[in-house]
Amino acid sequence: MTRRSLTASFTGIQEARVAFALKGWTQENLSFEINLKTRQPIWRFFNGRPIERHTFIEICSILDLEWRLIATNPTVEFLEAVDTKTELGIDALVTQVRVQRFEYIQDQCGILQLLDINRPVSIEHIYIDVNILEEIETQKWLDISDLQKLGREEFENFGKGSVDEKQIPGMQAVETYSKLRVLGKPGVGKTTFLQHLAIQCNRAAFAANLVPIFITLRNFAEDQTSGDYSILKHIRQEFIFCGISDPSIIESLLSAGRVLLLLDGIDEVLNHQSNAVFREIHKFSDKYHKNKFVITCRVASRKLQLRGFTDVEIAPFTTEQIVAFVQKWFVAFTKTTNRSGLAESAQFIQQLEQPENWQFRRLVITPLFLHLACWVFHSQEKFPTKRTDFYKEGLDLLLGKWDEARGIERDEIYKGFLLPQKLKLLSQIAAATFEHGHYFFEQRVIEHYISDYISSVTDTVIEPIQLQLESEAALFAMQAQHGLLVERARGVFSFSYLAFQEYFTARNIVASYNLQALEQALEGLVSHITDPHWHEIFLLTAGMLRSADSLMQLMKQQVDALVAQDPYLQEFLTWASQKSRTIPTKPKDATVRALYMALARTPHVASHFALASTLDQGMFLDAALDDLLLECTISSSPDFAHAYVCADALKNIIGIVLDTGLQKSLQKLSSELPSFQQNRERFQRWWQASYASWSQQLKTTIANYRNIDHHWQFSPQQQQVLQRYYDANQLLLDCLNSNCEVTAAIRQEIEASLLLPQRELEDREWQ
Repeated sequence: MTRRSLTASFTGIQEARVAFALKGWTQENLSFEINLKTRQPIWRFFNGRPIERHTFIEICSILDLEWRLIATNPTVEFLEAVDTKTELGIDALVTQVRVQRFEYIQDQCGILQLLDINRPVSIEHIYIDVNILEEIETQKWLDISDLQKLGREEFENFGKGSVDEKQIPGMQAVETYSKLRVLGKPGVGKTTFLQHLAIQCNRAAFAANLVPIFITLRNFAEDQTSGDYSILKHIRQEFIFCGISDPSIIESLLSAGRVLLLLDGIDEVLNHQSNAVFREIHKFSDKYHKNKFVITCRVASRKLQLRGFTDVEIAPFTTEQIVAFVQKWFVAFTKTTNRSGLAESAQFIQQLEQPENWQFRRLVITPLFLHLACWVFHSQEKFPTKRTDFYKEGLDLLLGKWDEARGIERDEIYKGFLLPQKLKLLSQIAAATFEHGHYFFEQRVIEHYISDYISSVTDTVIEPIQLQLESEAALFAMQAQHGLLVERARGVFSFSYLAFQEYFTARNIVASYNLQALEQALEGLVSHITDPHWHEIFLLTAGMLRSADSLMQLMKQQVDALVAQDPYLQEFLTWASQKSRTIPTKPKDATVRALYMALARTPHVASHFALASTLDQGMFLDAALDDLLLECTISSSPDFAHAYVCADALKNIIGIVLDTGLQKSLQKLSSELPSFQQNRERFQRWWQASYASWSQQLKTTIANYRNIDHHWQFSPQQQQVLQRYYDANQLLLDCLNSNCEVTAAIRQEIEASLLLPQRELEDREWQ
């Protein structure tokens, strides 16, 4: 029996609104044309409410629309009557099938449930268009020796889709290739990208001539209880659920190439099912080759090739994409107004760009870690001071929580290893490779480390061939399941993020099995105190230790030993220490010593004045006198302008001198300078006859009253030692200020004894 009422579908309403706008009418005009007594049916039509069948048809007729394509849930008679042999007929069929499945696709693909968020969010409220790398890392042949020359910054940028590496929008890639396999590391948004494609196609905003079909491959594999892996049967069952029972409709769409088939997560299919699923995909894509296919897969699972498919990879987020994602996230999840959400997102971006948060910027280039960073920031109103907590949460996501939240069960390839054993294996791999200074390592090397670990935890003797196979399987698991190790080029691996290699290296140190082993591990760590590549390891280790007292003391001993054997450098430190004791207001002694050491090494630096002026008037005076000495000795040739600068600087200094003796001596020297009203010949005669003696008197006066003189002449080697010494002291301070657990007594002693000469350090020990 024919229904008495009809309802416009979502896409039908959009088409009707366009047609109505083109007419230039009001709802009153339209109701008059149809001879209605009230505008209520017009309002109900445009708001998706049911209205009388004859009225619905008349409205569509007046707007020059085919009512069957505007109505939701069309009659079975219409679907059966469509002539799919003509282009017009197949177009009508595509539109009507999409309309009838509209709500199903919206429900299937229109929402996201993110980790730690207790409510779903519409995909359009959070989705950011992705970019695609057409050249995949592991397809490159690169020499391991060349890769090992890359520094930290070059490693961080490796494989991120640099400016010279071609990137195209994700939608463009789908339009370009009829059969596409989209690869990506865990958490880069592969599934969300497919869901977005389905929603856009469902709304006719993308591939409007196609019907979207979204299949989660792990669900597809699990549903095939009889072992009959049939994509066609799966689609038929889905269509029946949507009220389309005629199998000829599906066949017509597939034969005409009018389907956008989206297959998500080929890597999530269990091993014993994967071959059958691959065969079915091959068979189906060959038979219905006119259609458009998009399959997602983790990068490490690309070994099994799909004939006829083009492999591309999702690129990490750009800065612009990060900003756009953060804005959407805070508006969508903070349960506040749009204005408040945007304000909080602006604070997030501002904090992210601060120098102290550069470690977080390394990780938030994927939606997964960016979501985690937003969630932590929203909860704490800042980035965590202890980065180890953030790294641990990120590793929990990669090692299982991400799959667990989505109900994904993967094959166990670790041969029964528990989570602590997996963490220990990864820690040993990270520490061994980092110790050799390698960010990149060959497959055979990494498999060797895995073999050694498997042998160490197994009581039974394993044959070499079997051991090699198990090592290779474990390496594959770490790639495919966790994405912690990735193949950067043919047979060349690295950790997916340098932050994780550093975290696991620090974890390997802290996880030493007893106090003696821990002490040895810490001693090994401090041997790298002058190597900048290890600075992050020091900070992470300090943050992980239950007590960092021993590490801080070992670092202090190692720092002091850098200059302990050089008498000239010890004399220099003694002078700086003596100068620091002349400051009456007593700021932190180490800060004063640092200033005077900097003045002696790098005079005439404006920042010295800025630092000195914040500490003490005497220190500011010393900085000014130090600069004057340099100005007055910078040139040996008569220069009228240069002499004027020296005279003006001396006059300004006299105005801030409190010591009467020094003031009188400087005034006398100032009065001896020639008048600048004199002619140039008389000035030149004074310069030649008296300048050398005058400048020497200035040096002597400053040395006698303020103990400042540029007599420090460091060799190039001593300059290098001093620079390493300064950097190591800065690292020690950074560790102390990193919220690590250090007792108050140890902290005070270290801060008080920074930059002291060896003799004073020994005297402190006897006190």
